[in-house]
Amino acid sequence: MWNSPHHIDLLAKNVLFSSFSSPPKHLDPVISYNENEWVFNSQVYEPLLQYSYFNIPYQLEPLTLSKMPTITFLDSSNNETKNSADTSYTRYSFKIKENIYYQPHPAFAMNMKGNYIFHNLIEQDIKKIKTPTDFNTKATRKLKVDDYIYAIKRMAIKQNNSPILASMKPLIIGLESYSRKVSKAFDLKEDYRLKNYTISGVKKISATEFTILVKGVYPQFIYWLSMNFFAPIPWEAIAFYDQQILKEKNISLDTYPVGTGAYLLAENNPNKQIRLLANPNYNHGFYPSTGLSKDADQSLLDDAGKPLPFIKEVIYSLEKESVPAWNKFLQGFYDASGVSSGSFDQAISLNAGNMSLTEQMKDKDISFISVIEPSIFYFGFNMADEVVGGYSVKQQKLRQALSIAINYEEYISIFLNGRGVAAQSPIPQGIFGNLSGEQGVNTFVYDWKNNHTQRKSIATAKQLLAEAGFENGIDKDGKPLVLNFDTPLTGPDSKAILNWFRKQFKKLNIELIIRATDYNRFQDKVRTAQVQMFSWGWNADYPDPENFLFLLAGVNAPINTSGAGVNGANYDNPQFNKMFKQVKQMKSSPARQQLINKMVEIVREDAPWAFGFYPKELALKHSWYKNVWANPLANNTLKYKKINAEQRMQAIKVWNKPITWPLWLLLFFSIFAIYPLIKAYKNKQQKVIK
Repeated sequence: MWNSPHHIDLLAKNVLFSSFSSPPKHLDPVISYNENEWVFNSQVYEPLLQYSYFNIPYQLEPLTLSKMPTITFLDSSNNETKNSADTSYTRYSFKIKENIYYQPHPAFAMNMKGNYIFHNLIEQDIKKIKTPTDFNTKATRKLKVDDYIYAIKRMAIKQNNSPILASMKPLIIGLESYSRKVSKAFDLKEDYRLKNYTISGVKKISATEFTILVKGVYPQFIYWLSMNFFAPIPWEAIAFYDQQILKEKNISLDTYPVGTGAYLLAENNPNKQIRLLANPNYNHGFYPSTGLSKDADQSLLDDAGKPLPFIKEVIYSLEKESVPAWNKFLQGFYDASGVSSGSFDQAISLNAGNMSLTEQMKDKDISFISVIEPSIFYFGFNMADEVVGGYSVKQQKLRQALSIAINYEEYISIFLNGRGVAAQSPIPQGIFGNLSGEQGVNTFVYDWKNNHTQRKSIATAKQLLAEAGFENGIDKDGKPLVLNFDTPLTGPDSKAILNWFRKQFKKLNIELIIRATDYNRFQDKVRTAQVQMFSWGWNADYPDPENFLFLLAGVNAPINTSGAGVNGANYDNPQFNKMFKQVKQMKSSPARQQLINKMVEIVREDAPWAFGFYPKELALKHSWYKNVWANPLANNTLKYKKINAEQRMQAIKVWNKPITWPLWLLLFFSIFAIYPLIKAYKNKQQKVIK
């Protein structure tokens, strides 16, 4: 097949083809906290819990546990209590399943004497080694509760820069003192030695049972247990990777994770492709048989109870631009695709606001899935910056003026084809705490007119700008206001978006300097407070407002956490922080809603973010891609999906028949053009001979 980007043999096999545009920077689960990393990590690692594939609303279920955690409330004397007022601690008790095994890996390989074969490598051992899968001997071992405890210990090392350490230290009993003690003079080369230290609030009960003791009442803690930060880490993998000889080859836990999940990472070439293979030791996962609503396609349950995974190999190819990726999807070389603004009209028809597929898509038997994401995209101001930061009234008004000028309704219309809702607060729709209608309006940026929101005028923004000390975009010294915008948008597809941002600031006579860089460098700049303004997004880790409000908690600001926090705006309002601590400990109730309302209003006035928008996700898939269901909170769903390779191959042959007649025509004209010259040459030669 002349135009195939994949080897023809792979197209006919049980292989899923997908793409990535931004290479993952961290695959170490203690550090990793980005969607482009979790798309891989969540297939390899297995925390204690996962989200049910089909259940709506979102529901947690055991993953490696034999049952849901037992939750016990304790008073100050460690006696059980049912009265929350008397509760000083909450104990979570876990029992893992028997006979779960890690993927085959050289870190586990031992000789007849019980010594690890590859924990003391020399140059000769790795001459031909490019990935851990290249080692000729690999082994496995059973999952232990020690591995979950070890993961928490690694999280506590400050030098590992875990983005959730600041959130967990006040919660898990003994974690803060442990972190302080172990991090004081800790050598990361001896990471594996953590198994010799203990955390007072994390206790091993038996080979399959352990407990975590949490301070007070924190109902949201159970959600964290479904995240990769709490995935098990075998100490053998750390000891294996902590060899300088491997680090020089870029072989580490940050590039090649080790887990018990349905897949293992076989190849990590960020400049070409990333490849997953089915874990041959995976034997504890089965396709769900419950949770699907009655109005959904019941064929999704055809594989109920069958062992997972179905797909044996997944190949992600690097695609820096959307147009080539889209064309390859239409040719059948990718099994699913998002819909960019450039391809929207080709894929989707809009009729009275309702979306349907175009005839071209229907002819190819393509279907689509649409869902409102529990996510937010926002424009952030670095509150530690001397120009756009600060908490005075003037500084508030500057950010409020900019928030009005950045017209996200226009952005949604131009770049998202209407697939989004302008945000009024940090909390997305569908999450407790989000208010709709007039109750939910951000009155610093919008007015409520004729039963809908209306963005305040540019005249209002200019007035706020003048009150901030920058009348007509000029400072008190007569100099024009120039602001810097850091972004990971670097490709040709991004030019129009960046020009749009410039125009938004030009409305206020402000010059916007674009500082574009790759995504990994962008992350570093935000987490080290080297940005003035930036645009970023957040996908819900769990369906609770705390998961969005903590993005603005001072305890999570990078300037307060040595670059490990998720509060990229470095927002640190004491009043907000105090209420955040209260909200964390509350179950969803009217009282909690009232407190959230106060917090949201504080943030609206301070304006560390221009709130941006809540996205509506739209994805297309080919008919041979089966068992596909939209669950924005479940990251490990690859194991449920299925490919009919024979059907794909038949479609690809039909859609990619080579058109050869232009070549034959070119050949004919070439011969026709050359023939007189050849004939003339022969005649000349004959005359010379005569």
